[in-house]
Amino acid sequence: MSRPPVPPFTEESARIKVQAAEDAWNTCDPDKVALAYTEDSAWRNRHEFVTGRDEIRAFLRRKWDRELDYALRKELWAVLGDRIAVRFQYESRDASGQWWRSYGNEQWEFDESGLMRRREASINDVRISESERRIFGPRGEDERGVDVLPLR
Repeated sequence: MSRPPVPPFTEESARIKVQAAEDAWNTCDPDKVALAYTEDSAWRNRHEFVTGRDEIRAFLRRKWDRELDYALRKELWAVLGDRIAVRFQYESRDASGQWWRSYGNEQWEFDESGLMRRREASINDVRISESERRIFGPRGEDERGVDVLPLR
């Protein structure tokens, strides 16, 4: 199975890869998202360690069961060969209706077919009011290719 673009990445092909990841994660479909990872993909997500597509699917189901109305933006930070670094923000609400903005950085490593074999994510959450929201659903066509993430 191949998942273009494949390494070695250029800045342009890395941007395509980052946008594809954002688009997939915004579907909140664990089965679709898991297909971007190798069968033995290794993750560190916050304090959790996940290995393999089955664990990735289960992790994502739990995530999106508690992070309601999830909306994500990712931006390319750096690229080198088979590695890409991104920064991201997403917003979601919990079951009580409290809104959260989550800030993070990810380090990705890909195999030769373009599947992600390693993902390390560091994430911090900030409580926000509904009026402070700025991410609403998937990125519009007018936002593609534009860095839209303010620092705060």
